[in-house]
Amino acid sequence: MLTQVAEGVLVHESEFLKSNAVVVEGRTGVLLVDAGLQEHELVCLADDLGPDRPVVAGFSTHADWDHVLWHARLGTAPRYGTARCAATIREELTDPEAKARITEHLEPAGIAEHVPMDLLGEITGLPAGASEIPWDGPRARIIEHQAHAPGHAALIIGERRVLIAGDMLSDVLIPMLDLDGTADPVEDYLAALRLLESVADDVDVVVPGHGSPGGAGEVRARIERDRAYVLALRKGETPDDPRIGPAAEPGWEWVSDMHDGQAERLRVLHRS
Repeated sequence: MLTQVAEGVLVHESEFLKSNAVVVEGRTGVLLVDAGLQEHELVCLADDLGPDRPVVAGFSTHADWDHVLWHARLGTAPRYGTARCAATIREELTDPEAKARITEHLEPAGIAEHVPMDLLGEITGLPAGASEIPWDGPRARIIEHQAHAPGHAALIIGERRVLIAGDMLSDVLIPMLDLDGTADPVEDYLAALRLLESVADDVDVVVPGHGSPGGAGEVRARIERDRAYVLALRKGETPDDPRIGPAAEPGWEWVSDMHDGQAERLRVLHRS
């Protein structure tokens, strides 16, 4: 089911990890950002859009498997990502076992057979440094950074005052650093937060890749919460963060384990 979060901007939430697909309405169709996950959800999304709102462009905020899925029912519109995002998924898919590994990873969650892999990662990279998505709807400004994943991008839909944040600014997931692909994952994350902070006055709504959209005042609050978490990690301290520990949302207690693993990895990196 599509839920409106701003004029002309709607969100379809997946059952899995509260993953958000974002629809931005344009003149002749819609821009679909991070299309979604399970077969029945993608079909539902296509049905909700119907023939009057065809997908005329797609965009993946980054190259993680859950952000580069697609379904034939959504059509054959160009699917974009940053140049680095597209290069990352293209390199990953040169391994013939890549899709099988993703499926195996999903088996414990019980959704492996429901995630369509045939169109995974068919992303067209925009020119390096591209500042917006080429389509005929409201300007979708690209804020590229290197936090969380190579070539990660947030989108600013200025006309609608919406920030589509990708895998940042979540109310249920902690900041997830790219501990394998960057020399200084902490500073890369802090730099990305500064970029988002620089556009915070331009938006009233934030839509994270996972979790609940936030309204007025939430953008800066989420930036500050993520910054406090990352700074605590850098100091080797346990963050005072409602997303971990006893205050975590029911069903999301495992995020504390994710935090523990991330903190340990960062300690190892600092010792090496």
